[in-house]
Amino acid sequence: MYAGLAVVLLILFFLSASLKVLNEYERGVIFRLGRIIAAKGPGLIILIPIIDRIVKVSLRLVALDVDPQDVITRDNVSVKVNAVLYFRVIDPVKAIVQVENYAYAMSQLAQTTLRSVCGQAELDDLLSERDKINAKLQEILDTHTDPWGIKVTTVELKQIDLPQEMQRAIARQAEAERERRAKVINAEGEFQAAAKLAQASGIIENHPVALQLRYLQTMREMAAESNSTTFFPIPLDLFKPFFQNRVEKEKA
Repeated sequence: MYAGLAVVLLILFFLSASLKVLNEYERGVIFRLGRIIAAKGPGLIILIPIIDRIVKVSLRLVALDVDPQDVITRDNVSVKVNAVLYFRVIDPVKAIVQVENYAYAMSQLAQTTLRSVCGQAELDDLLSERDKINAKLQEILDTHTDPWGIKVTTVELKQIDLPQEMQRAIARQAEAERERRAKVINAEGEFQAAAKLAQASGIIENHPVALQLRYLQTMREMAAESNSTTFFPIPLDLFKPFFQNRVEKEKA
């Protein structure tokens, strides 16, 4: 009886050791006596107990946070930058054989690359041209991790921490820029107004009646208000004889 129970337990042990089930997103790298046989999965995998060993590798997209790095930009500004990168394993065999711990290796490589790339850029480029920085980081990381069987899909700068003095300097610069734009807009408005006045004076010079019409319109607007003062328009032509006599006397 005990012998039969021992045989049953031995059979169950060998079955549990020889049968493995892998999910759709998993692959199993099979080592037979220390040598790679193949990467199998998903589904049911049959192993030879004691002889075969399986290492599971996930093919899902992984989001890896890159710790904040102290960076000195090309224009000698000290900033702290962190990022996030997305990668996935495309070759399970290389990911296991070529690098001991690909997640840790990715983290270290991302940190050094982040410091190197951001250190080559100026602060203005770092703040305004993040897309170019992200693309450059992604290209460099993807080139270095290709022998590991890993594909870097995206790299994004998350946050750029500036010193307090630099934040105040940027705020003053933005305020000065807004003041400059306001002055330019005001000057353009004055220029356009002066041009319109010059055009209007030319029309009045060629058509003196237009001045009288404008005068009457102004009187109408003033009369529409509740004022106690009354204005009587006097044609300017009435004063022309007096002006002409005075000019003739001065010439004489």
